[in-house]
Amino acid sequence: MTDVLIIGSGPAGMTAAIYAKRANLDVLVVEKEYEGTGQMAESSRIDNYPGFYGSNGYELGEKIREHVEALGVAFFEGEAVSFEKTATGFKTTLESSEVLESKTVIYTAGAAHRKLTVLGSEKFDNRGISYCASCDGAFYQKRDVAVIGGGNSALDDALLLSEICNKVYLIHRRAEFRGDASILEKLEQKENVEIIRNAKVQEIVGEKKAEKLLLDTGVTLEIQGIFVAIGMIPQTEAVKDLVTLDESGYIKAGEDGITSEPGFFVAGDVRTKELRQIITAAADGANAANSAIQYIIRK
Repeated sequence: MTDVLIIGSGPAGMTAAIYAKRANLDVLVVEKEYEGTGQMAESSRIDNYPGFYGSNGYELGEKIREHVEALGVAFFEGEAVSFEKTATGFKTTLESSEVLESKTVIYTAGAAHRKLTVLGSEKFDNRGISYCASCDGAFYQKRDVAVIGGGNSALDDALLLSEICNKVYLIHRRAEFRGDASILEKLEQKENVEIIRNAKVQEIVGEKKAEKLLLDTGVTLEIQGIFVAIGMIPQTEAVKDLVTLDESGYIKAGEDGITSEPGFFVAGDVRTKELRQIITAAADGANAANSAIQYIIRK
């Protein structure tokens, strides 16, 4: 019987492990990928995590993991597929059919960016295609970029990039945007923003990096960067019958990580919140661990 079972080895999960272990609890981290560190490993450069300016995501992930391992936290490779509440805590079943028992669970499985699936999109992933304007926008200063999407994330990304880039194309497959009208109005007043409605990206072309977008309207756009904001997919299939989810599938919880199921906590991108960044994931992990510690003490 483990005190704290952590699902996910990204920044939220590993920070939770640090705090729980320092409280002298028995901690086990279940990781889907061997020695994985979450989505941050895919970032080529990180400029907004304090103390690690200019590092790439892989290096930062390795540093955090070294910290966790130095404390003696155990890792277990596997994918959690279901959870069962018991009299003493939880039974977690893995894809391999193995069952792990714990007093508490901290769920940090994250959320995946909905990928752009057109010709060339796989080739130029991380070579011109980004899924985070606040992370990577600064790398495209005074360049021409495109934002793809029609919700608030796309509008916010376009507005942010309009202050950084030379030209911003906002491309939406429909005439009407789902995002806030007030933000759209601001974008319409920007001289360096061109809004393209009723258009879909057909192909991305280039040599070593993305250079052109071919639209189904016959238009070709010359760009240096593409920011995709067509939604996120929270990894909550395994917990949908255990905890309360919001309308988008994220686990409902405040900064304390407390869910609708006592003893089951959540942290990181899979939680309902506004900003999904490495630093907020780490903060979530610390808070969720503290909630788990208090739960065990009071239990």
